[in-house]
Amino acid sequence: MSTSGAQPPEHRPLFTSGQDQTGGWEGLSAAWDDLAKDRAGSHAPRQDDDPQLDLKQEREKGPGLLGRIARVGFLLVLVFGLIGPVVVTAAYRVVPPPLTWLMVQRAIEGRGFERHWRSIDTISPSLVRAVIAAEDAKFCEHRGFDFDAMEKAMAHNSKSKRVRGGSTISQQTAKNVFLWPDRSYVRKGLEAYFTVLIEGLWGKHRIMEVYLNSIEWGPGIYGAEAAARRNFGVGADRLTPAQSARLAAILPSPLKWKAAKPGPYVKRRSGRIGKAAGTIRREGQAACVLG
Repeated sequence: MSTSGAQPPEHRPLFTSGQDQTGGWEGLSAAWDDLAKDRAGSHAPRQDDDPQLDLKQEREKGPGLLGRIARVGFLLVLVFGLIGPVVVTAAYRVVPPPLTWLMVQRAIEGRGFERHWRSIDTISPSLVRAVIAAEDAKFCEHRGFDFDAMEKAMAHNSKSKRVRGGSTISQQTAKNVFLWPDRSYVRKGLEAYFTVLIEGLWGKHRIMEVYLNSIEWGPGIYGAEAAARRNFGVGADRLTPAQSARLAAILPSPLKWKAAKPGPYVKRRSGRIGKAAGTIRREGQAACVLG
């Protein structure tokens, strides 16, 4: 019995003919080949696994942590080791240097602080000649270092317990203004560096001016003006040759020796310095400062 308009579902065999059957197998085989290719491709090296590409990408990302640390370290050395010292030294060519390491140390020790800056043109020429005679007879001749004096000091110190210094006034100024009071190879190396800087940027006239205004001349006493007032009750412009020789005589040990009331050793030493200062004057060995 049939119903009107209803058609039974069409039954389609998987393979209706030999041609259809062959095409079906070929299609299935092609699909299997594609699947095999996909599976093989999943194990093939990808473009982003290429070592050369990875290296290129790392380079494009910029330096790593160690690279950044190295760059920061280089910049710090450049600023604080090279540019900074040059800038500060250039500034001190016209600006009086402020407190030094030694001044701060002595103040902490409770020794006080007294300093009055004076232009080199208002300091007695006798004092200039006396300190040159006492500390650095070749001040106007060398370029910061007296190698003959260094060799003699080393030879003397190797045989004697009494240490003799071979530093020039330029070296002492570099140490006093920029560095700490200590004996070490690091400090000596920095001292040499700053000596070269002040010789090149300041010149002899300015080096002597800074030296005479920064040198320690007693407990809490710094500079020629404070030393002149404390020891002789006069300004640095009124120091006599004898007074200047006494001040120069106590420079190696200003905390121990007294210029106003000298002992026998200081008297003998100041006498020798006075005679040497006369030679400095006659032979014009202070011309780089006094003109």
